Amino acid sequence: MKHFKLDFRCIFNSLYLMLLSFLPTLSSRLSTFDLRLMWDSSLRLNPQYLALCSALLALSTALYFMKRPRPVYLLDFACVKPEAAGQCARERFMKQSVGTGIFTEENLAFQKKILERSGLGQTTYFPEALLTTPPRPCVAEARKEAEMVMFGAIDDLLEKTGVKPRDIGILVVNCSLFNPTPSLSAMVVNRYKLRGNVASYNLGGMGCSAGLISIDLAKQLLQGAQVHRNSYALVISMENITLNWYMGNNRSMLVSNCIFRVGGAAILLTNCHSDRRRAKYQLIHTVRTHKGSDAHSYGCVFQEEDGAGKVGVALSKDLMAVAGEALRANITSLGPLVLPISEQLIFFASLVLRKVFKVRRVRPYLPDFKMAFEHFCIHAGGRAVLDTLESNLGLSPWHMEPSRMTLYRFGNTSSSSLWYELAYAETKGRMKKGDRTWQIAFGSGFKCNSAVWRALRTVDPAAERSPWTDEINQFPVDVPTVEVVKE
Repeated sequence: MKHFKLDFRCIFNSLYLMLLSFLPTLSSRLSTFDLRLMWDSSLRLNPQYLALCSALLALSTALYFMKRPRPVYLLDFACVKPEAAGQCARERFMKQSVGTGIFTEENLAFQKKILERSGLGQTTYFPEALLTTPPRPCVAEARKEAEMVMFGAIDDLLEKTGVKPRDIGILVVNCSLFNPTPSLSAMVVNRYKLRGNVASYNLGGMGCSAGLISIDLAKQLLQGAQVHRNSYALVISMENITLNWYMGNNRSMLVSNCIFRVGGAAILLTNCHSDRRRAKYQLIHTVRTHKGSDAHSYGCVFQEEDGAGKVGVALSKDLMAVAGEALRANITSLGPLVLPISEQLIFFASLVLRKVFKVRRVRPYLPDFKMAFEHFCIHAGGRAVLDTLESNLGLSPWHMEPSRMTLYRFGNTSSSSLWYELAYAETKGRMKKGDRTWQIAFGSGFKCNSAVWRALRTVDPAAERSPWTDEINQFPVDVPTVEVVKE
């Protein structure tokens, strides 16, 4: 079968090249084309020109079908739900922080203040190694956390879809802060015995937006000429906390300790047209924006050593301003692809007045993206991130509910948070056929990435299994501005 497919591709490419070789001839004939010559003296169609037109139509049709991008479908996805023993209430987190004996009284009070205003609930998850006394962060425990997250999500996904591991032709794993040798992607290949020619990629250091970078990479591979049709791409998005709990007293590095939690997701994409009928979504657009050329943006999320030699990730006070600038750049590219003409005209007029005519009193116009999307999955990076985007995009509490409830229930799970949010919308019974969803993520570098999905069918929550299934009736909940951590 492999050799047959290879032969077929060679024949197909040869026919394509042969059709292209006729293009100059067709062009020269058309340049001297006279409509009166289409009929002979008896007013019948001239067979020569009829054949010419038929050949041109056949060439145009062949070129269209050969060169158009292949549709990419999301067959299904799965988010891991760790064991209840790993739940870390705010009080438990503070107890662990005190128990280390590392943090000063002032910085313990600072972490408590962050927790109380973070928007995180009492049932987020922490790795086992950091819940012991004393904590035991090491590579072995970090691998254990990675295996629990990756394999738990993949097992669930393969059970949902019925796809066999040997059918997976593309593997993309993203984890920003834990990159062991062998790689995380190699761990997956070894565990599931993926085939020897699997196209395997391991993305590191790309922050919370790496999940959509992985989706975009998988899309390009599925649409590329070098990949056979009927391929499956497995994407795994996660972060690892075990070796990245900051053990120092630099306040800019302590914020990450308070909001990042354990979580991960596995997503299965395909370019197989026959799978369209059972796929959930079609990937319509991916838009990536990178502000790394600007030194200010590049350094706003930075891993480094503090004065005592402890490694942590420092968050700049200008982070929200940098994120806002990246978002504006991203929607400038996304808007023309998704917005109705009326919104595009207003946005373009505002841009021309400010950039060309230098009219300073004209404020930047943010289009009404509610006219383009029914659902919004905004990276649950923290309460401040969600508050800012809710205001800037003019979204309602209903639109923000999946993001806020994900932050409350699971915390900031980095790149996988978008999938917990989509799972929330599905489990609530909100996803209808034809609905459009906008996923937005921000990450170090600094990056803002978007993905647009269209639902191919109405998702029945009764037939779905997700981390929300057993508790969805408890949500939404009211999240106070300040939730006091009990002593």
